[in-house]
Amino acid sequence: MDGVRIERLLRRDQHDQAVELQKAYWGDDAGNLVPAHMLHSIARYGGHILGAYVGDDLVGCVIGFIGADSDIDERNARPAMANLLLMSKRMLVLPAYRGQNIGFRLKMAQRDIALKQAIRLVCWTVDPMLAPNAHLNIRKLGGVIQRFSANYFELDEPNSLRADRLFVDWWVTHRRVKERAKGRASAVTLQQYFDVNAPIVNRADARHDWLRPRRMTDVPSSTFALVEIPADFIALESSQRRLANDWRYHIRDVFSKMFAAGYIVTDFVSDQFEGCRRSFYLLSHHFDDEYRKN
Repeated sequence: MDGVRIERLLRRDQHDQAVELQKAYWGDDAGNLVPAHMLHSIARYGGHILGAYVGDDLVGCVIGFIGADSDIDERNARPAMANLLLMSKRMLVLPAYRGQNIGFRLKMAQRDIALKQAIRLVCWTVDPMLAPNAHLNIRKLGGVIQRFSANYFELDEPNSLRADRLFVDWWVTHRRVKERAKGRASAVTLQQYFDVNAPIVNRADARHDWLRPRRMTDVPSSTFALVEIPADFIALESSQRRLANDWRYHIRDVFSKMFAAGYIVTDFVSDQFEGCRRSFYLLSHHFDDEYRKN
């Protein structure tokens, strides 16, 4: 989109803008907002808040800070400096500006910061049910996923299902990410995955107004496999909350089994299938060892 500029938010008035922007998605609940005083500290001590502006209006932002993939209480934990990463805590773009490549530009600006800080890994968590987010994080950015957590934020019922998360690993110096930075996203079609014998392990029932989950088949022995989610889960959840919850329980089971079997999410594809648009995670077995944690 023309007329958008990306810049670091360093001033208090910009941090106030970022708080107001968060309210567009999370409302006024203080427990869900990163407050201005915290943004101030993040911006000055190794972290960053990047904003997307149209004129004087802040229409998107991403927040990140330096972290370490280690537990200080582990007996054989390595020093933090050996496990440095950037944790991307949150990114949002106003609804009127979505679909205009702003999220991609914010993440690429975040990648530039990681490279300047000589940090190879950027991590964040995502809701597994949101196809547009998966398209950006995996297909456009080149992230990979090898971990899942049920109720990651330890919320009480009935909100625990909505706290399920996948963990995105974005290796910013890897060749696949370099290609994405040049605008060369994956162009592999659903049919091409079928052509290499990638099975759909949870092929949905499409005979109704909304897709319905079917019990997962056995974990395959194939190099590739496809995991289906609804193409528009937000609309499904608004219309059929019970069915949406069924999907969340279903995906919990599917990803837990697939990751335990050694699969990694390496692509995401939305395409026409059986007369309607369908969305699938592509999982790979025996993928690049650089993505596998010891």
